Amino acid sequence: MLVRKMSKIIKFILILNLFAYTHIQSSETGFDAWLTKFKKKAVSSGISEKVVNDVMSEVKFLPKVIEYDRYQPEFYEDTFTYIKKRANKKKIKEGRKLYLKEKFIIDKVELEFKVEKELLLALMGIETNFGKYLGKMDIVSSLATLSFDKRRSEFFTKELLILLKLVDNKIIEKEILYGSWAGAFGNFQFMPRTIRNYAIDFNNNKLIELKKTEDSFASAANYLKKIGWKKGEPCFFKIKLKKNIPMKYLNSSARNIKNKKKAIFFKKYIDDFENLNINSKIVSAIIIPDKDIIPGAKTLSPAYIVFENYEKILSWNRSLRFALAVCTLKESLKNEI
Repeated sequence: MLVRKMSKIIKFILILNLFAYTHIQSSETGFDAWLTKFKKKAVSSGISEKVVNDVMSEVKFLPKVIEYDRYQPEFYEDTFTYIKKRANKKKIKEGRKLYLKEKFIIDKVELEFKVEKELLLALMGIETNFGKYLGKMDIVSSLATLSFDKRRSEFFTKELLILLKLVDNKIIEKEILYGSWAGAFGNFQFMPRTIRNYAIDFNNNKLIELKKTEDSFASAANYLKKIGWKKGEPCFFKIKLKKNIPMKYLNSSARNIKNKKKAIFFKKYIDDFENLNINSKIVSAIIIPDKDIIPGAKTLSPAYIVFENYEKILSWNRSLRFALAVCTLKESLKNEI
């Protein structure tokens, strides 16, 4: 009996492995056809044929990238766990250590761009653990794999075209294109579009070096300034909601924060409003980040009242938890540097 069961299990595993192998093989075959079409599209968009052929010459379909895309922590970790992992005492200690080492440059960037140093450190700390985990994936292959994949093909195809254009215009060199599985690069994990629009040569050496302190901090600050970050204004407050709050005021998606009102409007729905020291006229919204992600999550807890600066962090990474973690670490760093 036991032998039969083991035999069935082994057969099942073999079938699964065969299915996975077949799926990868068919994906790779389809990828080759897609790659041929993409190269033509890139050249027709104005990118030199030499650069297209050179940069894309060793591109590969990376099954692991699809796996990472489907299993991001923003999709399965509850808010408490997500923030605790990214805004803990160790992160604060590392942030302080980096600040003391690079104090002159970081202070100079804060002064020039009017973006808090604590915010810049928090973003770098969460994105790359202060430059320690920049990623070792071949960015071109990552972007190509995600362009070929149907889930967000249009977005990543545009990013790949921008990347090729940056190489064609000699803004970046193809030899340094190693980073995250999603195609992000440098200390702050800039996507190609962000590099094109916001990266700057802060030390004037005619190179944009996003793995170096000067250019990476200045580029991140430039990005935040350009999208409207307001220095000194809050991101969010954690709140206790009353049961009488209408569902239409509860946001569980980072894609579009709806039903924004002046903070005083939400006073009747928040138990601890008087203790929060909120400017009653500031535009705000209510988010419940666990509701649509965590099975069995409570509707009204955890809950946060969020402001314009919080939404600017969403522009950086469209995740409710990411923005909460960044702002939490930012506030924690205030008393340490």
